[in-house]
Amino acid sequence: MSAVRRELNAVLLLCWRDTGHPQGGGSETYVQRIGAQLAASGVTVTLRTARYPGAPRHEVVDGVRIRRAGGRYTVYIWALLAMAFAEFGARLGLPRWRRVRPDVVVDTQNGLPFMARLLYGRRSVVLVHHCHCELWPVAGPVMGRLGWLVESTVSPRLHRRSQYVTVSLPSARDLVALGVDNKRIAVVRNGLDEAPAPSLSGPRAAAPRVVVLSRLVPHKQIEDAIDAVARLRPRVPGLHLDIVGGGWWRQRLVDHAHKLGIAGAVTFHGHVDDVTKHQLLQRAWVHLLPSRKEGWGLAVIEAAQHGVPTIGYRSSGGLSDSIIDGVTGMMVDDRVELVARLEQLLSDSVLRDQLGAKAQARSSEFSWRQSADAMRTVLEVVQRGEVVAGVVCPPPPEA
Repeated sequence: MSAVRRELNAVLLLCWRDTGHPQGGGSETYVQRIGAQLAASGVTVTLRTARYPGAPRHEVVDGVRIRRAGGRYTVYIWALLAMAFAEFGARLGLPRWRRVRPDVVVDTQNGLPFMARLLYGRRSVVLVHHCHCELWPVAGPVMGRLGWLVESTVSPRLHRRSQYVTVSLPSARDLVALGVDNKRIAVVRNGLDEAPAPSLSGPRAAAPRVVVLSRLVPHKQIEDAIDAVARLRPRVPGLHLDIVGGGWWRQRLVDHAHKLGIAGAVTFHGHVDDVTKHQLLQRAWVHLLPSRKEGWGLAVIEAAQHGVPTIGYRSSGGLSDSIIDGVTGMMVDDRVELVARLEQLLSDSVLRDQLGAKAQARSSEFSWRQSADAMRTVLEVVQRGEVVAGVVCPPPPEA
């Protein structure tokens, strides 16, 4: 490792949730996995995030020091206060704070930023998985308008001289549409946890099974998957839907399945461990991700490890980066086409296997080690007072 790389000693990560949170998802996994890789390379990594029932205030997970305070919105206030206290302590020369003063701060903007720029200036990086324009109405009329004002106007102005990081080219284009300088947007794609070897050799289900791997929240539009299965059940005997994941929208989805008369054909597995998740993916024939908005779609690549192609909406943004249309899966424009393409894949085993094989081959291109190396490249550039743009590839290993 070169001398330049060793200069990065401490990184502060800011994210409204962590992977232990009941509503944690792909963006939280991204932050935690990259943080763990940086910690393993010798960087001191601290994550400030929200508390949730049963969670300790302080914890170390995979080498990342987690500090929890506040709730869904108050986490931003608590984190800003903690950062201000630590930064002023470091500037006063107090040994405790000087030792852990971050070289770079990664401000994860899940709609709202932590405003780290106010304290750390150009040492702060804004991480955006996707823009929330279509999603803010769920927060209510007042919070929705306020949130969109901050995301679309306040944040781009505050961070006009900051380095941005996002996870896909479509998300980068969305940021440019908000006024972010394209020359300040780096793309660091998601990595991938390796699937347990036994699950990769497990059998495919004898009867057709469709899987959805997702948080259960409105913008994931899992109703569309349930509707598709209801439409196809009369023509595809034995068709079953496995919904893997939890969230506050679960009961609405259970009621929807009952209303359509297919409750017996839908299994809600809730939160499951990694072994169970990969076993369910291995049994599936097709993976559906009918989300309204995705930054990347980590579930796409997780399903791909098992040779399972994904069908998703072209309008979601990030899925057009994680799915190669007609090669590793299918992109569709509406619910009617979703049903048609699902029926096509369920009835055409040759096409399904071809897409699955290519998806599986592509999944080997992703790892959290590579993602972390690419992120470290960005952080070192920021540490030098510079910016980087475009898809960032990890540096080649030293001889």
